[in-house]
Amino acid sequence: MAMMHARNKSPSAGEISPLLPRSASEPLTFNGTVGLFTPPSNGTQPSSTAVLFASPWGLEEMCTRKFWRIISEKLADRGIASLRFDYPGTGDALDDIDFEGGLSVWSDSLVSAAAHLKELSGCERIAVISQGLGALVATRAAEEIEALDAIVYMAPVVSGRLHIRELAVWSRVVDENLGLTEAQHSEIGVSIASLTMPGEIADEVRNVNLLKVDRPPAPRVLVIGRADRPSDKEFAVRLRALGADVDEQAFEGYDKLVSNPVIVKLPLTVADNLTNWIAALPSGPAASAPSRLPVSAAPLAGDGFTETPARFGLNSRLFGVLCEPLHDRAGATVLFLTSAYDRHAGWGRSTVALARALARSGIPSLRFDTANVGDSPPVPGRLDQVLYHSDQNADVSEAIDFLEACNMTPVVAAGRCSGAFLGFQASLVEPRIAGNVSVNPAVFRWRPGRSVEDMIVNGARSLRDYRKRALRADTFKRILRGEVNTVAAVRNIAKSLGNRAKGRVFHAFRGFLPEGRAIYGAFRTLHQRGMPVSLIYSENDLGLEQYDFYFGHDGAGLARFPNVSPKIIPDADHNLTPEHARKVYLEALREMAFRFPLEEDVYSKVDGSVAAE
Repeated sequence: MAMMHARNKSPSAGEISPLLPRSASEPLTFNGTVGLFTPPSNGTQPSSTAVLFASPWGLEEMCTRKFWRIISEKLADRGIASLRFDYPGTGDALDDIDFEGGLSVWSDSLVSAAAHLKELSGCERIAVISQGLGALVATRAAEEIEALDAIVYMAPVVSGRLHIRELAVWSRVVDENLGLTEAQHSEIGVSIASLTMPGEIADEVRNVNLLKVDRPPAPRVLVIGRADRPSDKEFAVRLRALGADVDEQAFEGYDKLVSNPVIVKLPLTVADNLTNWIAALPSGPAASAPSRLPVSAAPLAGDGFTETPARFGLNSRLFGVLCEPLHDRAGATVLFLTSAYDRHAGWGRSTVALARALARSGIPSLRFDTANVGDSPPVPGRLDQVLYHSDQNADVSEAIDFLEACNMTPVVAAGRCSGAFLGFQASLVEPRIAGNVSVNPAVFRWRPGRSVEDMIVNGARSLRDYRKRALRADTFKRILRGEVNTVAAVRNIAKSLGNRAKGRVFHAFRGFLPEGRAIYGAFRTLHQRGMPVSLIYSENDLGLEQYDFYFGHDGAGLARFPNVSPKIIPDADHNLTPEHARKVYLEALREMAFRFPLEEDVYSKVDGSVAAE
């Protein structure tokens, strides 16, 4: 199998800089899923213990993705190798899984991952770090993992039945915040954030109670518990009574970690304490530390597509997944840009589904994490808050370098929310972007000094959205039950009315104000380049405030920019949760990619395809 001809730029001898970014973890594929292996950092003494991560599920997994990468990096800097991976049917893993075996489908995958970790690291012992639902998976798999020395339980799901009930409550909170109606709330099994737990697994989870375990899952255990969850403490007491060597730590900041992937507060002290505990496990240096080549990831084949996880960019700093059609390619490659701090799989795995549907139409795509998002490490010297910053343009350019090296141009940029902003801005400075599909961009120009967190936490809903919600019967019921923060709602409505009044005053001068000049200038630039732009909004989306101000709600102001095609989706939320909304996005991507037919010799499944290596 030939090596990938990506342009992984590395400094030559004598040019190594202290600002060189850390490489992303090494991707591998096994049993229909994708894993990320993090070897010990250069210059460290490799440990004989390696760490396997058993992830939580749903919104909690989305929120902790970046946190777990950071933990793996801290472990690597102590000489400890680790492996993170997606359970079957989650993240980047293949679908069409037979879940008749229930929870064992996921626990078996953990056992398989442990075997791969031992082979990759050369380590004799395994320690498992689990969180949330991963506690049940790790406990189920424990007996089958050879040389399992320790298990860490972070905020463990102790009672499966209680966890399923809590998911139902949180699911409704998430949907309410998205503005979904009662009719749009998923009633299919256990679901949250557009993710649905396989029914067979949910049925089994309901019947699991870790307080009833009759043997210690590992000789050494660390329980990182929540102060407001007595069951975490009770579980530690139970394991100690069974003879395990049990330590306990506090999970300070848990709620701020798992509430929203956009505004996650990373509890780095928890990560440091956990790393110290793992490093202090009875162990020794690895028996041998032979030199080795980076892991090679074989393509995963699905229904009409193949997918290959890959690292690329300076020092292989960026991680993504290339999705290709099994049959001949028929259009431009879609470059998916992540929204906020969601991992590249997208909200509710929406980007995974879009990529595979495009591949079945002959359209390849690359979905990836920009620096300091998900599985791509940060770049030294850059701000921690990377959203709405021009630094991200460099990530886009290095992704296009990768696609060029794979003979997969032309490229169409696509994104939602902050990903739409990034795609729009990158299109202005990156001449290799041929087309753009932007969904629900909050703004076209970011005002210098504006706080991203303030926009997300304190930003008002659109007045249309408030009007629409006010007419719902369920809104009145929620107000009567005290479930609506009426003070905040009134404050935000007043803020919106004030902004609207101010907007009317400035509307006549909008083309002369700094923001107006920048926005109209950007659209003028793309028009002069002849770049087609598909601009899609959900009805009542907050981003329509700026769109309406500069172009009118009917888009009449775009008449001078015929390269722009606007569309507003009725009965849709910001994340395009309803199926009809995602179909609109998919069709827009297809139409844009098909605008760029390929010459017969441009693309070949033998010479140009990564998945054919």
